[in-house]
Amino acid sequence: MGTSISQVLFGLSSLILAIGGLMHAKAFGNTVGAIAASDLPPFYGNSLKALWLIDSATLLVLSVIFAVLTARPVLIGRPLIVLLALIPAATALFLYKFLGAFLPAHMLATAAVAAILGSLWLRG
Repeated sequence: MGTSISQVLFGLSSLILAIGGLMHAKAFGNTVGAIAASDLPPFYGNSLKALWLIDSATLLVLSVIFAVLTARPVLIGRPLIVLLALIPAATALFLYKFLGAFLPAHMLATAAVAAILGSLWLRG
């Protein structure tokens, strides 16, 4: 049995999300430094730290889910795949709105579109 278009698209989404999650986690040190150099109240500085790592964890967990779908594309149904894809899609939308067009937003949008297209090409 060969690789389906869905598997390729889920694999692409998984790869993009893994790279994004690792890049985001690696940048955490810079974020901590920027927070320390700012005059943010501790609650907001700590909230930013938490949200930063929460985003990294979310991307990595989604990456694992799409990696599993690459191996077993019919493990979950189309509606749930689309709902999962809305997580990076919504994140990309907020990045575009508040920070403008830059690579992380493009990566998230691409991962979301790949996952949604992959769900459309699912067999069965």
